[in-house]
Amino acid sequence: MASPVAPPPVVPPPQRQRSFAGPVVLILLGILFLMGTMGMLHWGTLAHVFARFWPVLLIIWGVIKFLEYQQAQRAGVRPRGIGVGGVFLIIFLVVAGLIATQAAKVNWNAIGDEINIDGEDFPVFGNSYEYSDDLEQAFPAGGSLRVNVERGAITINTSTDNKIHVSVHKRIRADKQEDADKYNTQTKPEIGVNDKIFTINGNTNGAGEHGVTTDMDITMPRKADVVITSHRGDVDITDREGNLQITTQRGTVSLENITGNVELNLSGTSVRAEKVGGDFAIDGRASEVTLSEIKGSVRLNGEFMEHVHLAKVDKTVSFRSSRTDMEFSKLDGDLDLDSKDLRASSLTGPMRLTTRSKDIQLEQLAGDLRLQDSNGEVNVSFSSLGSVQIENRKGDIDVAVPAKATFHLEARSRGGDIDTEFSELKVEENHSDHSVNGNVGEGGPRIVINNEHGNITLRRESVSVPVPPTPSTPPAVNRGKMPKPAVPAKPAPDVTEN
Repeated sequence: MASPVAPPPVVPPPQRQRSFAGPVVLILLGILFLMGTMGMLHWGTLAHVFARFWPVLLIIWGVIKFLEYQQAQRAGVRPRGIGVGGVFLIIFLVVAGLIATQAAKVNWNAIGDEINIDGEDFPVFGNSYEYSDDLEQAFPAGGSLRVNVERGAITINTSTDNKIHVSVHKRIRADKQEDADKYNTQTKPEIGVNDKIFTINGNTNGAGEHGVTTDMDITMPRKADVVITSHRGDVDITDREGNLQITTQRGTVSLENITGNVELNLSGTSVRAEKVGGDFAIDGRASEVTLSEIKGSVRLNGEFMEHVHLAKVDKTVSFRSSRTDMEFSKLDGDLDLDSKDLRASSLTGPMRLTTRSKDIQLEQLAGDLRLQDSNGEVNVSFSSLGSVQIENRKGDIDVAVPAKATFHLEARSRGGDIDTEFSELKVEENHSDHSVNGNVGEGGPRIVINNEHGNITLRRESVSVPVPPTPSTPPAVNRGKMPKPAVPAKPAPDVTEN
């Protein structure tokens, strides 16, 4: 009887080795971050290294996976795949790398300067280092000044001699002191004289994209024209007898006691000016504008994003934007203009105003008026009546004329009412339309008012009548005579607010 045959031994399948691509990538990332925490690499430098070389991690990953595949083939085993964890790690590397690459293209030093964050508070902007310098040179007689600064504030005052003095205060953002010293040397301000033109160049771009801000405090002779070109920074000028020409994009321009003309070319800049003897012109895009005591004319042309305030302008005021076109001859009072309202007092015409979606209030206007509005209320009072033409849609019109004025009125309201305090004027009705055509007194200036879907009110300008003071002691009574009964004083008429 044959003996049974033993079954062949079972050989276990070869075990697949675990991939070490992921651990290698994590080790490399850990080394980089360890160098950052130990101070061997600055966080800003570490971020730039990762933003520039992150694809190398994918290359290393791929090389490791290729070597693992070759080794599995030689061992006769199935190579190990990437796995779910590896897929998530690759996605994280690609997303983080793309974000870092785009972020590396941003000038973070400029953003740090813009939002005034110090490098010690947020290391990505670098540390802040400060330097100062003083320059002095004779100023040519009858000369003018040209200042060019990319980033930094400019202050100009009057000197007591015939020299120009420049005090420089510089802020530099860098990873370390040695870099800041190098950038300081590369960004020294440059001074040049060509004939009678004195030029100061802040040279803030001398170190490339590294954050350098140069503030300059300049004192110079009073009688000199000044031309300033600045990208970002405040400009403060007082007590000048020459003309000013300023081009800037960010910051605030402050001017006071300027005898000559002023020309501003702005982009997102605020303006405050007081006591200007010449003409004043603004072109471009401004934020908040405040002008007062301007002896010459005022011209504002562009976009004004916030609030415009004018006070006491002796000559013509011209304002042009995408929504408002306005011009009048003189401003003895105040004018305030924003996106929703236009309010002014004590203006001299002829005045021309075309706008939309604004509530308008003009008080004590003297002279002619041409006004066109829509989607807003119109309130006008006259101190001296001239020729008037007012058109509006979807808003009421209220007009107050001097109590003793004579004029010819032509008014029509489509879809609204007409109310008048003048008995001479008769309102005619035709379905939803109301109209008036007539004279007050012997006629005079012509008033034409047209409104759609709004009311029209024409009234007399109220005059305040002073009430005599009440005596503190009773009047003396004549002996032997009966006192006359006191006559009650007539009440003062109500004063209507304009």
